Amino acid sequence: MAASSTLYPIPRCSTCSRNNAPPIFPANPFKRFSNLQDRPFPLHAPRFSAGASQAVSGGADPWTSVSADEEEDSIRRLQNGTDVRGVALEGEKGRSVDLTPRVAEAIAECFAEWVRESLRREGTPEKGKVRISFGRDPRVSGPRLSTAVFAGLARAGCIVFDMGLATTPACFMSTVMPQFAYDASIMMTASHLPYTRNGLKFFTKKGGLNASEVEEICDRAARKYTAKKMGIQYGGSVPSLTTNKVDFMSAYAEHLRTIIKERINHPTHYDTPLQGFKIIVNAGNGSGGFFTWNVLDKLGADTFGSLHLEPDGMFPNHIPNPEDATAMSLTRAAVLRNEADLGIVFDTDVDRSGVVDSSGTAINGDRLIALMSSIVLKEHPGTTVVTDARASVALTEFIAARGGHHCLYRVGYRNVINKGVQLNKDGVETHLMMETTGHGALKENYFLDDGAYMVVKIIIEMVRMKLIGSDEGIGSLIRELKDPVESAELRMNILTPPKHAKEMGVRVVETLKQYIEEGQLQGWHLDACGDCWVSDGCLIDLNDDSAVDIDARMYRVRVSDEVHGQHGWIHIRQSVHNPNIAVNMQSSVVGGCQAIARVLRDKFLLVCGLEEFVDTSQIYKYASSG
Repeated sequence: MAASSTLYPIPRCSTCSRNNAPPIFPANPFKRFSNLQDRPFPLHAPRFSAGASQAVSGGADPWTSVSADEEEDSIRRLQNGTDVRGVALEGEKGRSVDLTPRVAEAIAECFAEWVRESLRREGTPEKGKVRISFGRDPRVSGPRLSTAVFAGLARAGCIVFDMGLATTPACFMSTVMPQFAYDASIMMTASHLPYTRNGLKFFTKKGGLNASEVEEICDRAARKYTAKKMGIQYGGSVPSLTTNKVDFMSAYAEHLRTIIKERINHPTHYDTPLQGFKIIVNAGNGSGGFFTWNVLDKLGADTFGSLHLEPDGMFPNHIPNPEDATAMSLTRAAVLRNEADLGIVFDTDVDRSGVVDSSGTAINGDRLIALMSSIVLKEHPGTTVVTDARASVALTEFIAARGGHHCLYRVGYRNVINKGVQLNKDGVETHLMMETTGHGALKENYFLDDGAYMVVKIIIEMVRMKLIGSDEGIGSLIRELKDPVESAELRMNILTPPKHAKEMGVRVVETLKQYIEEGQLQGWHLDACGDCWVSDGCLIDLNDDSAVDIDARMYRVRVSDEVHGQHGWIHIRQSVHNPNIAVNMQSSVVGGCQAIARVLRDKFLLVCGLEEFVDTSQIYKYASSG
C-alpha cells in the first residue's frame, strides 16, 4: 500500500454503528448558566483541591464524609484500567494512603477466588490448590504489602510462589513456561509513578486481565473489606503464610539468551553473539538490572558505563521511564561517552523500553514504533501494526511505504493489544501492537507487552546488520520517518471529589464530541467513529465481539483552517490513571498547535463554563504563549 500524498490518507468508516449513536448526555450540559441553580452539579458541592481533607465528622458535607460506603468506593477507585494502583506511603501532598495492607490482602484474596472460579468455568481439571506466583519491583512499600498479599492468597487456599524482585513480563511468563506453568500471577508495581505509589497487575495463562475483570475483583474486595471490618465475615485466624521461594528470573533470563543465540546463529561464536558490541543499560534503579548481568554480559557484550542498575525503591536518579527526558538524556550521554552501539532505557517493571542509537538519537514514542515496524515488516510483509490514536500521520505513511497497514485505536496498552488479538482472530494478520508510551507486544511472544523482549528484537537486528557488513547502526532503519512540526500534551485536572471525577471526565469529553458533531467548532471533524481509525474501515464495529472494555472516553479530531487546509489533529481523553483529562495535539505547520488550543479555549471551554469543575490553566497558558 503506497503512502498517500494527503495528510490524512485514512477514510472515515461509513458503516460504523457508533456514528449514529445518541449522545450519552443531554445537549450542552456545560452551557453558560444565567442562574447558578441551573448548573449540572449542586450548589453546595465544594470545590475539590489537592489539599482538601476528606476526613470530617458530624454534619459534614456528604461528599467528604467518611463512611462504609465511601471506604468501599475508595477501594473501587483503586482500579486503574487493567491494573490496581494507589498511594502506599505518606508523602504526597493532598493524597492520603489508600492502598493499605488490609486492602491489598482483600484484593489478593478476591483475585485468587476469581482465578479458581475461572478455572472451573473453563472446565480445567482440579489439580489440588491453585498455584499463584508473585513478583514485585523494588518500591520501599513492597515488603509490607507483599506480606498482606501472601495472607490474602493463603486465606483463599492458594499455594504461593515468591519470585522476589521481578518484572511484569516475567510474571506472565511464569504461567506459560513449562517448568513452572503457574495458574496465575501477581506483579506488585506502580510502573513509573512516584515511590509513594504501588499497585498490582494480574495475569492468567491467557494474559493480563481486562478492565471489567479488574473492576469485578475490586468490587468484591470492597465488599469483603467492609464485611471484615464490621466483624460479620472472615473472623478466623489467617492461615499459615508459608511461601515457596523460586528463582524464576534466572530461568527467564536464560529464555531471552536462548532466543538471541538461536536467531543470530553467529557463524564464529554462537554462544557469545554480542562479542564486540558495547551496550549501555539504564535500569532507573528499577527491576531491569538483570538484563545487563544476566543477559547481555553472558552473551559477550561490553556493558561498561551502564546506569542505575542497582534496585532502589526511592528512585533517586530519575523517573524510571523511557518517556522521561532526564532518563533519555543521561542514556544518550553515556552512549556517546562510551562510543556504544546501543543504549537501553527500561521503566521500573520492564514492560516498556526505549533505546538510543549509536549517534545518540533517542528512539521512543513514534520512533520506537517505526523501528519495530521496520523490523517486523521485514519478517512479515504486509502485516498490520496497531497503535493508539496519538501516533503521528508520518508514522502511518512510514508503515504504508514499507507495505504495512496501520490501525490506530483507543489509548491504553491493553486496548491496543486486545485489538491486535481480535484482528488476528478475524483473519487480519497483525504481528505488532504498540502504544506511543513504549508498551509493545508481538504475536510471536504471547501478545505480551515486554520491554526486554522488544530490546531483544532490536539487538538481534543490530547484530544481523553488522554481519552483512552494515556500519550504519539501528537508527538508519527509521531515517525516513518525519517528525511532526509541532506536538503538545496538556492536562486538565478534574476538580470535583474523586468519586465524581470519572463522571465529570465523561461529561467533558462527550460534550466536546457533541460540539464537533453539531459543527460549532469550524474545521474540526471526528476521525472515523471517534475511537477507532483503521486503514480499511472501522473493523471493530463490524464485529459483534468487541475487543475492548470502554474504560475511558476519548476522541481524535482532524483540524483544518482556511489558510493551511487540513494541518493537524487533537486527541482528548479521560485519563484512567488520574482524575484529569489529557489533551494531545500535533500539527504540520508552525503555530498550529497553539491555534488548536485557542479554538479549544475560546469556542469550547469559555462557552461551556467549565472553570469550577476543571482546571483549564494549562490550556489557557499554551493558547496564550505556546
